[in-house]
Amino acid sequence: MGMTSTVPDVSVDLAPSNPRELVLRNPVIPASGCFGYGQEFAGAIDVQRLGAFVSKGITPEFRSGNPMLRIAETPSGMLNAIGLQNPGISRFIRKYPPMWATWEVPAIVNISAESVEDYEMMARRLDDVSGVAAIEVNISCPNINAGGFCFGWDARMSADVTRAVRRATTLPVIVKLSPGAVDVVEIAQAVEDAGADAVSLINTLVGMAIDVRKRAPVLANVTGGLSGPAVRPVALRMVWQVAGAVSIPVIGMGGISCVEDAIQFFMAGASAIQVGTAAFAQPKVLMELVDGIPAWLAANGYARLSDIVGVANPRYGTEPD
Repeated sequence: MGMTSTVPDVSVDLAPSNPRELVLRNPVIPASGCFGYGQEFAGAIDVQRLGAFVSKGITPEFRSGNPMLRIAETPSGMLNAIGLQNPGISRFIRKYPPMWATWEVPAIVNISAESVEDYEMMARRLDDVSGVAAIEVNISCPNINAGGFCFGWDARMSADVTRAVRRATTLPVIVKLSPGAVDVVEIAQAVEDAGADAVSLINTLVGMAIDVRKRAPVLANVTGGLSGPAVRPVALRMVWQVAGAVSIPVIGMGGISCVEDAIQFFMAGASAIQVGTAAFAQPKVLMELVDGIPAWLAANGYARLSDIVGVANPRYGTEPD
C-alpha cells in the first residue's frame, strides 16, 4: 500500500449509544493512577493533545494509601501497591473538575468502592459535574459484602455494580475489567448487558517480590499490581477475546510502550488504548503515540484508524452468540 496524502482520521467514539457521547480526537489515553489528575504532566507534555485522560482512582472517603514501600521494579515492568491514595469524592469534586472544565481534553473519572451502594453514590454525585466527561468503573475491588471477593471476578457482582452506576448517571460508563476473572469474556458480556457504554482492560495482575537479604516481601502490602511490558501478551489475548464477544467499544491497555504495541491492540479489536507504566518511565511516549499512530496509518495506506480495528480478529464485528 502507498502513502495517503491526507492525514488519517484517528477520532474514536467510545459511547456511540449514549446521548452525552464520548468522542475523542485520537485514541491515546493515559491510564488511571499513572497520570495523577492531569496537571502533573502539563510541564512535560501538551496534555490538550491527548485523546482523553483518566484520573487517579477516587473512593467515597479520603484514603492515605498503603505504607511504603509501594512500588518495586520487576523485569519488564513494575509492581505497585499505592492503595488508592486520594482525597475522597467530595474534596475531589471541589478541586479538580473546575480545572478540567477549562480544558479541551475530556477527563474520565475512575471510581473504586467496596459496596454497590458506594459506586452508585459516586456516580450520582459525578453526573452533572462540569468538567467530567465519563466514568471509568474499577471493579477490581474487594466487595465487603462478599467476604472481600473481588467484584470483577464474578459476572453477577460485576453486572450489579454496572447496573447501579448506569442507574445513577447519564455520563458514559466504561467498566475496567480485572484479569483475575476466570472468564473475562463472561464478565465483559455481563457488564455490556447491564448498560456499560464501553469496557477497558486489563487492570494489573497480582504479583509480589521478596528481598532475599531481608527475607521479607519488598512491598509493605506484600502483593501489588504487576504492569508494564511483562503483561502485554496477556492483555492482548484478553482484549482479543473480549473484542470478539461484545458489541460495545473496547479500550485496550497493558504494557503498551510504542506505536507497534498500540497497533497490535487495535488489530485485536481495541478502539482506543490506555498507557500507564510506559508514561512513568518516559512521559513523552504519549506524544510519540499521538503523532506515531496516524503516521503509521498513512505509511500503510489507511485513511482511518477504524480500518484496522479488529482486522486480526476473525470474531470481531460478528454478532456475539
